[in-house]
Amino acid sequence: MRRILTLFVVLGAVISAEAQTLEECRRMAREHYPEIRQYDLITATEQYNLSNAARAWIPQVVLSGQATYQSATPTYPELFQQMLTANGVEMAGIRKDQYKVAIDIQQNIWDGGQSRANRAIAEAEAAEQRSRLDVSLYGLQSRVDDLYFGILLLDERMAQTEALIGVLESNLSRMRTYYNNGVAMQADVDAIEAELLTARQTLGQVDSSRANFRRMLEVFIGQPLRSKVLERPVMQTLASRTSARPELAMFASQESKIDAQRKAINTSVMPRFSLFAQGYYGYPGMDMFKSMMSSEWSLNAMVGVRMQWNIGAFYTKKNNLEKLNTAKRQIAVQRDIFLFNTEMQTMQQDGEIARLRRAVEDDDRIVELRRSVRMAAESRLEHGVIDATDLLRKITDETTATLNRSTHEIELLQAMYRLKTTLNQ
Repeated sequence: MRRILTLFVVLGAVISAEAQTLEECRRMAREHYPEIRQYDLITATEQYNLSNAARAWIPQVVLSGQATYQSATPTYPELFQQMLTANGVEMAGIRKDQYKVAIDIQQNIWDGGQSRANRAIAEAEAAEQRSRLDVSLYGLQSRVDDLYFGILLLDERMAQTEALIGVLESNLSRMRTYYNNGVAMQADVDAIEAELLTARQTLGQVDSSRANFRRMLEVFIGQPLRSKVLERPVMQTLASRTSARPELAMFASQESKIDAQRKAINTSVMPRFSLFAQGYYGYPGMDMFKSMMSSEWSLNAMVGVRMQWNIGAFYTKKNNLEKLNTAKRQIAVQRDIFLFNTEMQTMQQDGEIARLRRAVEDDDRIVELRRSVRMAAESRLEHGVIDATDLLRKITDETTATLNRSTHEIELLQAMYRLKTTLNQ
């Protein structure tokens, strides 16, 4: 049992010691970014809108009540009233105070496609909002990449500075031995020691900058980085030069929304058919003669088919459709501008990648030559041919060449990933 627990502890330590990768940081930053919660809100709004559109087919019920007093009501002709009076029949006629409690029920039979158009608009609006959110979150990727590669560059600079410190410490120890043996001067020892202190100071500054970059990246991903060293991404090649940016999907969703709005405008000029039922309890009733003879309240009802046609929608239909056509042309212009800018950016990044490739090809030979020169300078210093200043110059040249090689390699990686981000490959 103890061995099993020990094995789990070791595995946990190994997992926790794994280097953080760029893809992991991208994923965690996307999941942690507050704007990600907008997706759930967009979906909820879409469901509410779709539910409202579907309820157009639920019977619509309207309850009402009224009490009125009229200046005049229907009466019998004067001759007819005289005949009734002569026969001893008293009919007061319709009273001027009237009361009614009513219910009106309407069921759509055909709405000209309006409810279907409303559902299409709700879905198109939700798709557009999601695509806009995709664009916003895609921009987060570049910010994470910049921090990630910035940390890699600072890691390399720290490694090279530490290597420089090692070389300087070795030469300082050797120079002190020469001084004690009377071969070198105190100025030579002081020069190397001053350069060593400067290198240590530089190391502290780089370490501080690196810590700041790591803290910013931890804020983006929402948790501490689990390792001191980030994993260097592998060099990748592009499958194609075709752009798959989320902006293109956003333009397409905007056009789909315009198409849905166009259908809604076309349905606005169509007639509507519905069944209806009306009933009320009150006075007077539908039987006017009965109400003339009695003021009692009665139940009354009516059913039928109703047709409604808003002819006024034809007045603005053409202008509304032209407005949508103009909006669609604007989207086409925005897409062309985006593709043009993307193409220009791709060309610039291709040029930068080519430049860095050539630099990396030369860096290995430059470092090899600088190291050979530095080692020869150390040998010449030992024989008293050169002084410490010349040696420090050779050490600085080698350190600069080594740092340039590491920097160019990481910059080439970063340029490749920037190009992939530009094309979303």
